[in-house]
Amino acid sequence: MPHKIKPHLFLLHFIIISTLFFSQFIQARDLAEIKADGVLRHIGVTYANFITQDKQGDKTIEGGLDVELMQGFAEHIGVQYEYVEATWANVFTLLNGESAHYKNGQVVIGEFKQAIAGDVIANGATILEWRKQVVDFSDEYFPSAVWLIARSDSMLTPITPGDSIEDDIIQVKELIKGVDVMAMKHSCLDPDLYNLDVTGANVILPIKARKLNEMIPAILNNDAESTLLDVPDTLIALQRWPGEIKVIGPISDEQRMAVAFRKNSPELRHAFNLYLRQLKKEGTYNRLVKKYYPSVFHFYDDFFQPKS
Repeated sequence: MPHKIKPHLFLLHFIIISTLFFSQFIQARDLAEIKADGVLRHIGVTYANFITQDKQGDKTIEGGLDVELMQGFAEHIGVQYEYVEATWANVFTLLNGESAHYKNGQVVIGEFKQAIAGDVIANGATILEWRKQVVDFSDEYFPSAVWLIARSDSMLTPITPGDSIEDDIIQVKELIKGVDVMAMKHSCLDPDLYNLDVTGANVILPIKARKLNEMIPAILNNDAESTLLDVPDTLIALQRWPGEIKVIGPISDEQRMAVAFRKNSPELRHAFNLYLRQLKKEGTYNRLVKKYYPSVFHFYDDFFQPKS
């Protein structure tokens, strides 16, 4: 005769197993838990000069503006620093334990889950309305916008700036009907964010995962005539490929970048904001920016001026 499990024991067993199974998805920590653990886990995506990677033998060494910024913050709160590598597709999943992306004009959350892997996202993340539903951002720390960039041999010509940024965007969008424009989902270059579907442009999305710093090499390789690109990557690209590319004009309004925190980590976010304000007041932050983006001050000097 088969052994029968009593109902209350079965329920207890189910609860225990479920708790063990789902506990990996709720390892959210705030400042106190991070200090107790002694480690700040920085989630990042290799991007522009915010996060760089250098192969040294069998090791990969991370560097860049955000790596130095978060290393300094870890030291400031008295803990060790740890880097957690991510992609644009899974960066919010690693922070929150559930996926989040923008699709068809709305935020899609929780299609799949995985273990929380870090405490903060810092990789030049652009503040977008849909992302505000998923994370809480720190104080703004870098200016940006999305521009249309083309090869120098393209028939596209840079616009003549109008009376407003809105007029400039309209001019650019009128130019790209029938033009191949490379874009990237799950990033600030997502074509859905800028309604490119109504422009008549031939939007090209990478078949396989591509990094933002690979967009210019792609158009130089004739994968497309033009590409969306944000300010930080454009500043680097203009220095790296002088005479090979040209800025046609803006696709977006001015944007801002910030560090992203879980919504249930308010104390960590507050501590970072205080730290960032201190760096700005001392002039340390501007020196750090100048190290990685010296030309940004020519375009956005007002942004980096001390605020009263």
